[in-house]
Amino acid sequence: MRRHHRAAALTATAVAGVLFAAGCSSSSGGKDSEEGAADASAGKATTPRMTVAMITHAAPGDTFWDLIRKGAEAAAAKDNIKLVYSNDPSAGNQANLVQNAIDQKVDGIALTAAKPSAMKAVVAKATAAGIPVVGFNSGLDNWKDLGMLEYFGQDENIAGEAFGERLNETGAEHALCVIQEQGHVALEARCAGLKKGFKGKTDILYVNGTDMPSVKSTITAKLQQDSSIDQVVTLGAPFALTAVQSVSDTGAKAKVATFDLNKALVSAVQDGKVEFAVDQQPYLQGYLAVDSLWLYKTNGNFSGGGTAPVLTGPAFITKDNVDAVAEFAAKGTR
Repeated sequence: MRRHHRAAALTATAVAGVLFAAGCSSSSGGKDSEEGAADASAGKATTPRMTVAMITHAAPGDTFWDLIRKGAEAAAAKDNIKLVYSNDPSAGNQANLVQNAIDQKVDGIALTAAKPSAMKAVVAKATAAGIPVVGFNSGLDNWKDLGMLEYFGQDENIAGEAFGERLNETGAEHALCVIQEQGHVALEARCAGLKKGFKGKTDILYVNGTDMPSVKSTITAKLQQDSSIDQVVTLGAPFALTAVQSVSDTGAKAKVATFDLNKALVSAVQDGKVEFAVDQQPYLQGYLAVDSLWLYKTNGNFSGGGTAPVLTGPAFITKDNVDAVAEFAAKGTR
């Protein structure tokens, strides 16, 4: 099982190299897109203009999605694609956005399936309309059943299990896994994997990820209630930084580690405020999702043979190797 996923991860690296070499860049709109394209390649695609809709479950203010979008914009600029980005954390509203894209007769759709059942009918409609759909970031266990062409992301079960095994090495005994959106399949899988890999006790704490003051107060209350918690595990960089504040406010001895990375989190790892982070490379997910639709439309190419996901993580970022990614985090590509 692990050998299979390691091979898929290597495939992701190889595919990324081919994609960067193959193509070329043009603007998908705006200065940021042009700068992203310059980072990605120095050429320009001469293929006919395409329109790709990217539709995510991103909540307002969640900076993680800025990295996804930046990667998508870089690929769109390279491939002469008009990128239409939209998002809504409500699964029903996200499905409506997909329907809007179908009605607009876009050339391809890239979407996240945090709540797969809500996407099933609308993905079927897109496929029936001849619009290829690729998945990324959320829905790894469901993308084939949903009828998607390809999938780019991290196996959250394996990532969670590896996270738990690392906690065993640090000597943690009681972990608190903080989930910012109940029912989100990728987040639930992370904590389930953690519980499987971790030999100690694991508690699950649900918080409202769209209300950071509430996140802080809920974590703080839990730490005050149970002094045996010696490890807080968050599922996003902003929540890790908030957990650091909660630990400080309560005087708890708990350490903080997290999934996902951003510029501020890199500094926290460098300073020792956060033990480590698991990076799933969201920039790469956005880039590959858009570029894969161009490759499919232009050449008939598809990654993973149509049966295997292309893995973009997990990669552990610790104090020992964080300096190597700091430069890229500052640019918004890690």
